[in-house]
Amino acid sequence: MVTGLGAITPLGNSYHAFWDALIAGRSGVGPIAAFDSAKLTTHMAAEVKDFDPDSLIGRRDARRMDRYAQFAYVAAREAMADAKFPDDPDVRARTGVIVGTGIGGIITVENTTFEVGPGQKWDRISPFFVPMLMGNAASAQISMAYGLRGPLFAVSSACASSNDALATAYDKIVLGDAIAVVTGGSEATVIPTAMGGFCSMKAMSTRNDDYAHASRPFDKERDGFVLGEGAGIIILEDRDFALDRGAHIYAELLGYGQSADAYHIAQPDPESRGVILAMERALLRSSVTPEQVGYVNAHGTSTPLGDLAESQAIERVFGEHATHGLAVSSTKSMHGHLLGAAGAIEGIATVLALESGIVPPTINYEVPDPECRLDYVPNVARKVPGLRAAMSNGFGFGGHNTSVVFGKHE
Repeated sequence: MVTGLGAITPLGNSYHAFWDALIAGRSGVGPIAAFDSAKLTTHMAAEVKDFDPDSLIGRRDARRMDRYAQFAYVAAREAMADAKFPDDPDVRARTGVIVGTGIGGIITVENTTFEVGPGQKWDRISPFFVPMLMGNAASAQISMAYGLRGPLFAVSSACASSNDALATAYDKIVLGDAIAVVTGGSEATVIPTAMGGFCSMKAMSTRNDDYAHASRPFDKERDGFVLGEGAGIIILEDRDFALDRGAHIYAELLGYGQSADAYHIAQPDPESRGVILAMERALLRSSVTPEQVGYVNAHGTSTPLGDLAESQAIERVFGEHATHGLAVSSTKSMHGHLLGAAGAIEGIATVLALESGIVPPTINYEVPDPECRLDYVPNVARKVPGLRAAMSNGFGFGGHNTSVVFGKHE
């Protein structure tokens, strides 16, 4: 059961602000503020704004966390408060933390490399360098903050990391290893090295004269993704535990499906075999038929090959329902691609769509692609009566595919 939500995003620093911006169809993309991008081919990103870690966390502790861990820490605070999670030592001893990240503390690595410099001042490296760069640092910081002594680790599977974290949290609860799990994902990679790497791959949009319209999933004129940053944290609880304590339940995580493309380190399988398997396995595990799914929050990165492969896969899995009643949208059109954190904030969007019966749009959808034939909820949010089940897709470099299915709590 989903009982708590927390978010730090390019659209706002709470899940309420995030959701309001999604429904309004507002873009969080703008010129890069973190550094001078003049030497890169892409000059835009979806950055988190008005985030002051010293005031939110405390100067001493904030300085011992990479930016990605700071995001997760603050989002977890909101989610724990939202869930009204019990301050009971026995409960917290059975509560785990599983937070996904694709890259982890890369800002710490880059900053330290610059500080050491050509003089190779290795003795100047901070004693917190390793604890800050670790991919498990966000999970560890949350565990320590709340005395959570259940299963504790990180998941790293590129842009599928958050969905894999949700899947692993689901398993831990089903197997009885935890009564609840603080899960989701966090990423902070708007820095020269990461941006430069993606630019060299020609994976990013170069629509530098029109930032707000650069991310345009499924549109014929899409030319690459826009990098985002932030964190999403979801509190998952055992059904009986949540009901017994009278928790507010947003939705239920019904199941998941995982697969591998086994094709290419950075390109999707043009036949979409892995993506099809992930969605089919998610439906099977969740005991949900294709016709029962009313909404798919697509991975939809705004890349030419990726969007086409996902569209074709949805058509294969959902059959006639794919073009007759299924709403599909990519919220990356608004918040950009958060890499390892993407599935977490998109999971939050999917959960809130189920609770409210409103599906967020795909903005910037202006020129239909004849090869992408689905209903992408263009530009304006839509009320979907009777929405009972929804799927959220997450796919990553290396051929990682994970789909999760949420159901409306009755």
